[in-house]
Parts: sequence; C-alpha cells; structure tokens
Amino acid sequence: MQRETVLIIGANGQIGTALLPQLQAQFGSTNVIAADLRKPLTEPGIFEVLDATKPEALTDVVRKYRVTQIYHLAAILSAKGESDPLWAWNLNMQTLLNVLEVSRLHNIKKVFVPSSIAAFGEHAPKYETPQTSLLDPATVYGISKVAAENWSLYYHKRYGLDIRSLRYPGVISYQSMPGGGTTDYAVAIFHAALQGKPFDCFLSEDTLLPMIYMDDALRATLELMEAPESQISVRTSYNLAGMSFTPAELTAAIQAYFPAFETQYKPDFRQAIADSWPKSIDDSVARQDWGWKPAFDLPKMTTEMITNLTVVYPPLVSAP
Repeated sequence: MQRETVLIIGANGQIGTALLPQLQAQFGSTNVIAADLRKPLTEPGIFEVLDATKPEALTDVVRKYRVTQIYHLAAILSAKGESDPLWAWNLNMQTLLNVLEVSRLHNIKKVFVPSSIAAFGEHAPKYETPQTSLLDPATVYGISKVAAENWSLYYHKRYGLDIRSLRYPGVISYQSMPGGGTTDYAVAIFHAALQGKPFDCFLSEDTLLPMIYMDDALRATLELMEAPESQISVRTSYNLAGMSFTPAELTAAIQAYFPAFETQYKPDFRQAIADSWPKSIDDSVARQDWGWKPAFDLPKMTTEMITNLTVVYPPLVSAP
C-alpha cells in the first residue's frame, strides 16, 4: 500500500493550525507537510515556506515529498476581502487553480477544497438552507467559493480528480486569533470576556448565524476525507451545520461564567454581509451520505472555549 503524504496549504490559518496535529496523529508527523507564506513561531514539524500563487513552487513541494493528498486552506476571508476585492479574488482563485492543476498532473489521490456559507446570497432560503440553492453571494469571498465549487466539480467530471468540500459555517476555536471573517466576532468575544473587558460587537444583537465549534469542524473534515468514494454524492460542497445563535445569546452564555460581562452592539459594514447569509443550514445530505452529526451546542461550546482560554488569561478567569 502506498504511503500517504499530506500537504496542508495555509497551515498557519484558523483551521490549518487545529487540523495539523490531527493529521499528524493520523498519518505520522513525518508524513504531513505544513506550508504557508511564513514560518510559525513554534515549529509544527515539517514546514515549507510556500507561495501557492506560484505553480512552480507548489510543484516542487509536491515532488519533493511525493504528496498524495492536499488540503488547500489558504484564502482571503469575507470581511478582509472586501477591503481589496481584486486582490482577494486573484489570490483565492490563482491558488485554487494551481492546486487543481498540480493535483491533476501529479496524480494526487485526494484534494480538500473548503467552501463556506458565504457562497449563499439573498435569494437562498434563510432558514434550513438546503443543499441545492441559488448561489448569489454578496462578497468577493463568497463569489470565489462558488467558483471553487464549480471548478472542483469540473475537475472531478473531466479528470476524475477526487475533490471533496464542506461549506463551513462560522468556525469557533481557541487555537488561533480571528482572521478577518464576518463570523469572527464569536471568537473575539471570548478573548474580551476572559480579559475582563466589554466587547464591541460589529453585528446587531439579534443577528442569527450558523456556527460550528472547531472540534466538530475538524471531525467533519476528516470523516468526509476518509469516507469511501462511493458515498460521496456531492462534488461541489456539502452543507455543514453545527449550531445557530445570535450575539445576544452568546453573550448570555458567557455571562453564566462572567456575570459582569457586557457586549455593546455597533454594527458596521459586516452587518450587510451577515444579513445576506443563511440563519440555519440543512445538512441532511452530509448526514445521509457519510454519517455526519455535530457534538457541540452553544452551552458545551462556551464551556470548552472558556476552559481552554484560561491557559492564555489565567489571572482573570473565575471557576465555571
């Protein structure tokens, strides 16, 4: 049996940081190559400085390590992308097309290309958004994700490339700081609470959005990638759901630990982005095809976030 060698592009990002040790545990640390534009402060194992907009550099890494699987996690997120749409589009699309072409030319066995709820727009049903919906996103990030879904389907149909994808909701984690996404308030709010500070929320208190805790997001990713190919019926991107809540509901959950904590609501340009997205997601196709089921709800996620962030802010933490 051929040894699996996994390349993670965008390994310094929110998902990459948390996914890397999971893949190292699964495949062995010598069989997982982390790659990003800059080396992290802490050496994660095998690391390559890689600009994925340059196909020659990507090819060199694939050849050097005889890569068999690629997780392509590099992207400019929703809010950050709106500050320079053409830059975000060019980076997101050029890296994607390089990954797909290198994978085709070098017989990569599996490719993971994440999508997002940002792929949906104002004409998709807001509640229990179904797997098949009109995709008319309001951001360049969302537009690039729709394009990525279609390119993935194209490369699968034309070249037989085994590309798999999830439409991630907002991902909540303690492993890394917010990275420029509209749902990142749900990470930043914990850092404020644990420092004893009020939180300025850039969304209104009643903005309901789909979210998922990092542990569930990682498990979904690995379960999808390990599922037999015969069970994969969606070659664009699977809907994925964890929980839906508002900033007010998250604030109340945190106040169960820190009663004096307060959130101040100051909606900005990100409010319009959030308003264009679904409020809840129907992920029944993922449940049916490969047995997806989330483990974290709002109370359990809140407990996990506070427990893990006490390591970062120990003097200010009160016991649960």
